[in-house]
Amino acid sequence: QVQLVESGGGLVQAGGSLRLSCAASGSIFSINTMGWYRQAPGKQRDLVATITSAGITNYADSVKGRFTISRDNAKNTVYLQMNSLKPEDTAVYSCNVRFLKIMVSYNYWGQGTQVTVSS
Repeated sequence: QVQLVESGGGLVQAGGSLRLSCAASGSIFSINTMGWYRQAPGKQRDLVATITSAGITNYADSVKGRFTISRDNAKNTVYLQMNSLKPEDTAVYSCNVRFLKIMVSYNYWGQGTQVTVSS
C-alpha cells in the first residue's frame, strides 16, 4: 500500500504564495510520476502539474509561470510552490502518484488540502 500525506494548504490573499508538500510512503516503484490536481466546488478535478522521477514537468496552462513543481526522490516527496495566487486558484489540492510495475498500473491519491485565495 501507498500513503500520501499532504500539508501546506491554507488561506492567503490574492498575490500571495503558498507551498504544498506531499510525502509518499509504502511500496512505490522508483520510476513514477507525482503530481498535483485540484477541484473547485461544483467542478471536475483538473491537472495542476506533474513531475516524473526523471524530473520532467508538465503544467496546466492556467498556472504556468506562477507555480513550480519539484520533488525529492530520496524522500519520495513532491512540492508545489504557488506564487501570484488568484481567487480562481481556490480549490482542494490533491497529491497523486502513479507508476507501472510488472505490467500493472498503480494510482494513489492523498486526502487533499484546501487552498483558499481571498480577493
